[in-house]
Amino acid sequence: MGSTEILKEAVLWEPAEEQKVHCRLCGFRCLIGEGKLGHCNVRKNTGGKLYSLNYHKVCATNPDPIEKKPLYHFLPGSRSFSIAAVGCNLRCEFCQNWQISQAALETGRIDGETVAPEQIVEAAVRTGCKSVAYTYTEPTVFMELCHDCARPAKERGLANVFVSNGYMTREAIDFAAEWLDGINVDLKAFSDDYYKNLCGARLGPVLDSIAYIAKETDIWIEITTLLLPGQNDSEEELKKLADWLATEAGPDVPWHVSRFYPQYKYTDSEPTPLEAMQRAEEIGKAVGLHYVYLGNVPGTDGENTYCYHCHTKLIERRGYRIIANHIKDSKCPNCGTQIAGFGV
Repeated sequence: MGSTEILKEAVLWEPAEEQKVHCRLCGFRCLIGEGKLGHCNVRKNTGGKLYSLNYHKVCATNPDPIEKKPLYHFLPGSRSFSIAAVGCNLRCEFCQNWQISQAALETGRIDGETVAPEQIVEAAVRTGCKSVAYTYTEPTVFMELCHDCARPAKERGLANVFVSNGYMTREAIDFAAEWLDGINVDLKAFSDDYYKNLCGARLGPVLDSIAYIAKETDIWIEITTLLLPGQNDSEEELKKLADWLATEAGPDVPWHVSRFYPQYKYTDSEPTPLEAMQRAEEIGKAVGLHYVYLGNVPGTDGENTYCYHCHTKLIERRGYRIIANHIKDSKCPNCGTQIAGFGV
C-alpha cells in the first residue's frame, strides 16, 4: 500500500471565483481554495477543479452479513460485499474504525490500493453476496467509487447499500438515488451540542438527510444510535429522538440502539449498561416505532423481529446470524400484518 496521489475528478462541485470550488457533496459545503483540501481531507482543488484523492485507495474489502451493517429488514440472512476507501467528513471521538476513517486527518496519508469497480463487483458475485456495501468509513466522501461500482453491480443483480453518518446534501442523495437501494444512517444523538463537541458537526444536516431519504426516495432506510453513557442517553433526549423518527421518518423505519465500547479518543467511559439500552427500546416502542433493536449485545431478545400488531416472533437472531425466519410473503404468518422492508 502506498500514498502516491492519483486524481479522479470529483462529482457534485462547481467553480467559484479566483479558482476556488464549491463542493456540494456533504453538509459542510466547503469553499475550497486552489491547492487546498476540503474538510474531509480527501478532496482537493487542483487548478480550479475538484478531485477525489481516495478513488484509487480502497483500504478494506470483505463479505459481511447484511445484519452487521446493521440492516435487519433488507435482504435478511444474505451477505454484502463490503468496501471502504480512506476518509470521513466527521471527527467522532468514539469512532470504531478511526484507523481508516481518520487516517487522512491524523497522518496526512491516504493509503490503499487501486481496485477496479468491475473487480469489486466480480468479487461480490464470486463470494455469493447479494449486495455491495459502502461502509467502514463514510461512503459520501468516496462517492465517485460508489457510483462506478454501483452501476455494474445492478447489472449483475446486486443491490447497493450505504452505512453512513448522514452528513450529506440533498444533491448527493439525488445523485445516488438511482442506484442506492438501502442505507443505515447513524443518528448519533438529538443534540446539536453533542454533534459539535464529539463529532465536529451539526445535527441539522443529518435530520434533513433522514427525512428526505424516508419521504422523497425509494431507498430503504434504517437508523442506528450508539448510546454513550451520560452523553446521549437521557430519557428526555431519547424520547425527543424517537418521537422525531416516528413523525418525520415514519414508524416503520427500524431503530437500532447500539452498545458503546470505549474506542479511539473516548476511552474513559464504561460500556453502555444493558438497562439503559432496554430503557431506550421501551421509549422507542412507546412513541410508536414498530421495530426497535438492540445492537452489540448478542443473545438478548432485543435482536429479534416481532410483529408490532400481534407480537409474534418473526425472526430470531443471535449476533449476525439468523436462527429462524417465519415471515411469509413479507407478512406475519399469524395476523397477516405487512412487515416493513421485506417487499423491497
